[in-house]
Amino acid sequence: MIGEIAQAHDGSLGAAHSYIDAVAKAGADAVKFQTHIAEAESTSQEPWRVEFSPQDRTRFDYWKRMEFSEDQWAGLKRHAEEKGLLFLSSPFSIEAVELLTRIGIKAWKVASGEVDNLPMLERMALTRLPILLSSGMSRLTEIDLALERIRSFGTPVAVLQCTSRYPCPPEEVGLNMISLFRERYHCPVGLSDHSGTLFPSLAAVALGARIVEVHVSFSPETFGPDVSSSVTTSELKQLVEGVRFIGRMLSSPVDKDRLADDAAPMKALFSKSIVAKNDLRAGLVLKKEHLAAKKPGTGIPAARLPEVIGCRLKKGLQRNQFLSEDILEGV
Repeated sequence: MIGEIAQAHDGSLGAAHSYIDAVAKAGADAVKFQTHIAEAESTSQEPWRVEFSPQDRTRFDYWKRMEFSEDQWAGLKRHAEEKGLLFLSSPFSIEAVELLTRIGIKAWKVASGEVDNLPMLERMALTRLPILLSSGMSRLTEIDLALERIRSFGTPVAVLQCTSRYPCPPEEVGLNMISLFRERYHCPVGLSDHSGTLFPSLAAVALGARIVEVHVSFSPETFGPDVSSSVTTSELKQLVEGVRFIGRMLSSPVDKDRLADDAAPMKALFSKSIVAKNDLRAGLVLKKEHLAAKKPGTGIPAARLPEVIGCRLKKGLQRNQFLSEDILEGV
């Protein structure tokens, strides 16, 4: 269960640390950032994808403002680990890979737009650290090629279904890819969700996803390009609880007969027995209209009503009195 901070910190180191605390408090397994080095990944000609920032003249300026120093990244990683979280960050250049390698990252997350960046994938794969590959912008053949290159180094890999829409509508979440990836790639699969809701992740886990990643923000009113596709930190807590609950269900198959045996005392209270519908005289040959099924289920079960019809009463019964086999002739 990964809480993806991405750019939600808006370049504030203090906010980044606060997000680590919030993700840990929510009970997630990992916190993920993005490591941007503007000079290494972009140029001043990069266009705005969404013009959202009143303080950045260009997208390049925005990436520059999102940078942290190596010491600051090391501090974020240390803080995450102190909180019991796996620290992850998606690199967007080989220089970012080198920085994260130096601070001792334990696994890689490949962003959707970097799947065909084979030189960077190779540099990651050389570390032999597990690679989580988001598939949001890639055709299957491109994912095939990326996995072939990663696996050529003997590096473990997982594939995450991802749709690069912000926020992602339910019609494009693509839960069908969970089983397709599992069968096609024979590796752990998961979902990187941008819907801004809890529902896709819960459904993905029920369908066999082993990894779930969601964007996180403190509030829908906060500033940033990913806020509309994020869950809040309190919603993340609910999501974690739901994922854990589903995990326990999936790992605990039940034996229906055993459950029925366990419920036998309750069944006696809630099931029904055959009783006299009205006062019945001795010697009466029983018909359907003479009988009823009523609680509790401590007498002849209602399911045996067809066996009782046509039997003769050895003694009379009062209304609502239970039938018993010792007073029936012919049962």
